[in-house]
Amino acid sequence: MIEIIIYAFLAVSVTFNILGSLSLHRFPDVYTRLHGATKCTTFGTIFVVFAVVLHSIWQLRETNNPKYLQMALHSIVALIALMLTNPTGAHAIAKAAHLSGYKPAKAVIDAYERKIRGEAQ
Repeated sequence: MIEIIIYAFLAVSVTFNILGSLSLHRFPDVYTRLHGATKCTTFGTIFVVFAVVLHSIWQLRETNNPKYLQMALHSIVALIALMLTNPTGAHAIAKAAHLSGYKPAKAVIDAYERKIRGEAQ
């Protein structure tokens, strides 16, 4: 039963990562591509870590080998690092693209542009 759950987590992860790859190809501008890739890879990584932690706990109970606890903890630390850096990096890239003059493809209202110019909302 545990193996089925692990495989389900991995399948969800692969699905999210494929969707993130497709978003890089299909979306019209840097902002939507960034959004799709960032969200999908973050969720893909979350589900991989769920699978690793579940597998590690299962193996720890079976073998009583502490290396599985170490593997679970390292995966959780890597997930925390990704969850902190992925949105921050995407925000920095989006802000740099906007400041360099690359505008959203189909935006009707550009609230950030108004904020920069000091206009009221």
